[in-house]
Amino acid sequence: MIAGLPAGLTARPLTLDDARAVHAAIAAEEEVDLGAAELTLEDVLADWRRPSYDIATSTIGVLDGDELVAYGDLSGPGVAYAAVLPAHQGRGLGTAIAGWLQATARARGYAAIGAQVPEGSAADRLLADLGYTVRWTAWDLELPPGAGVAARPMPDGFAIRDAAEGDRTAVWSLVEDAFGEWADRERMTIQDFGARVWGRPGFAPWNLRLLESPAGEPVGAVHVFLAGDAGYVARVAVRPDHRGRGLAPPLLVDAFARAREHGAQRCYLSTDTRAGARGLYERVGMVVASTWVNRAKDL
Repeated sequence: MIAGLPAGLTARPLTLDDARAVHAAIAAEEEVDLGAAELTLEDVLADWRRPSYDIATSTIGVLDGDELVAYGDLSGPGVAYAAVLPAHQGRGLGTAIAGWLQATARARGYAAIGAQVPEGSAADRLLADLGYTVRWTAWDLELPPGAGVAARPMPDGFAIRDAAEGDRTAVWSLVEDAFGEWADRERMTIQDFGARVWGRPGFAPWNLRLLESPAGEPVGAVHVFLAGDAGYVARVAVRPDHRGRGLAPPLLVDAFARAREHGAQRCYLSTDTRAGARGLYERVGMVVASTWVNRAKDL
C-alpha cells in the first residue's frame, strides 16, 4: 500500500474517526514551524465531508501500534496535505507519503501535485529535495491583539448583513467567480463549497456576511469564523464590476468586528502572490505572521 516505511510501522486508509489524531499531527508540526497551531479540527472535518471527496481512497495513515504518527491526503486535483509528528521526522515517513501521494495522483490522471508548507520548514526542505518547485508564496496576516481597523465608509446605499439560507447560491457563485480568476484553481461545486462554509462544524449565521448594492444585488461576501481565540477570514470577495469602489475594506472591518463580538482576541487571514492583495491588508494595519510556499511537481 505504501513503500519505504521503517520496520514496525503499518499503514491504512483513514476514516472520519481519525480526524482528531490527524489534527493533532498537523498541530504538532505547526507548533514547531509557526510557534502555534493554526488549523482546527473543524477545518479537517469540513474538508473530509465534501460530497466529492472519498476519504478511503484519498488518505493514508502511518501508525506505530495504535498511534497515528503521519498521514497523507490527496484533497483534490493536484492538492495534497501531509504531516509527520516531529518525534518521527527524519525516518523517511515524509518521503514514503510523498511517493504514495504522487502515485495516487498519477492514477487519477492529475498533471501535477502540490502542497503549501511553511517556508523553511522540514516539509519545505523535503519537497525541495524531492524536486518540487515554488509556484507561489503565501502569507498569514494578523491584526494584532488590541489593534483595530478604522471604519471605512461605503458608498451610499450599500449594506452588509448576514447571508440568509436563500442567499447561499448567490454567495457561492460570487465567490467562485472571483476566485476562478486564478487560472490554476478549479471551480468548486456548490455542494463542496457548502461543506466548507455553512456545513462547517459550528457554523452560525454571522459567519457568512453579504454585501448588497443599493438595488439589493449581492456584490460582495465574506466568510469568517472562530479558530480558537482568533477570528479567521477564510474568504472575501467583491464582484468584478464593483471593484475599485472601496468595498473590500468595509467587508474586512465588519468581519473583524463580528469575530471580536463573538470572543476573538485577534484576527487573521491568508493571501498569496496570485491575489496581489497583501498591500491592501497591510494598509489597514495587518502584519505578516507567517510565510508559506506552495510547491508543486509535474507528474
